[in-house]
Amino acid sequence: MSTIKLRNALRPDLQRCYEIERLSYSKEEAASKSNMQKRLIQFPQGFLLLENDKEIIGFINSGSCHEVKLSDESFKEMLGHDSQGKNIVVMSVVVHPHYQKQGFVSLLMKKFIEDMKNLKKEEIFFICKKELIPMYEKYGFKDLGESSSTHGGVAWNEMSLPLI
Repeated sequence: MSTIKLRNALRPDLQRCYEIERLSYSKEEAASKSNMQKRLIQFPQGFLLLENDKEIIGFINSGSCHEVKLSDESFKEMLGHDSQGKNIVVMSVVVHPHYQKQGFVSLLMKKFIEDMKNLKKEEIFFICKKELIPMYEKYGFKDLGESSSTHGGVAWNEMSLPLI
C-alpha cells in the first residue's frame, strides 16, 4: 500500500493539477490553467494536494474574501480575493478518476477544513451539483439552496460550513 501525503501545492504541481481538473470536469466546468495558476500563487495555503508515492491524485483549491458571491464568475480568476478575508470560497474539489471512490475526498475535506480553522477563517462556501449534496453534508456543510450560478451551463447548489 502506498503512502498518502497531504500538502500545499507548489508551482511545479500546476501541470498535474490542471490535467486532473480537465479529466474530472466537463470542458465548460473545468478551470483554465491560468486561473489555477492564479489560485496557486495568490493563495497557496488554500491549495491542498493529496498524493501517493507516485503522483498527485487530487486537490482542493480556493480563495479567500470578505464578502461571498458564489455566482460571481470573476472570483474564479481571483478578482476580489483577499488572503485576510474571513470567508473561503472553494473552486475545485477533485480526485483523479482512477482514484475515485476510495475515500480520498474525505481525507482532503477533513484536512482542508482543519487548515481553514487554523487560519482563523469563519466559513467555507462552494457550489456543487445536487447529487453531491449528501456527500458534503457528511462533513457538516449545509445546503443553502439552488445557486444563481450558471457555471458550465449546469445547475448548482450553494453549500456552507461555519467554522466558528
